[in-house]
Amino acid sequence: MASEPPVRPADPAHRVQIEYCTQCRWLPRAAWLAQELLTTFESELTELSLAPGTGGVFVVRVDGEVVWDRRTQGFPEPTAVKRLVRDRVAPGRNLGHADRPGETA
Repeated sequence: MASEPPVRPADPAHRVQIEYCTQCRWLPRAAWLAQELLTTFESELTELSLAPGTGGVFVVRVDGEVVWDRRTQGFPEPTAVKRLVRDRVAPGRNLGHADRPGETA
């Protein structure tokens, strides 16, 4: 009788939330960033949500932690957010051209 292979613990669930201002009509920007993140981290993320807000909000959270806030950091380049998300959900993973200095994807 063959023994069963060891069960590998499931990777932790990682959730990203992009909160955007509906008054400013930033849904397209949020959806575009969501697409970029889902494409890059398709096996690391278990959930990505878009959360409507008001008052000029554009905040990216990973597992509840704010990683980007437009009020203090301006609008993010996708590469900058990808690096921040990577550092939390797949540390050490190479993002290819996005990891080269000066690249903005």
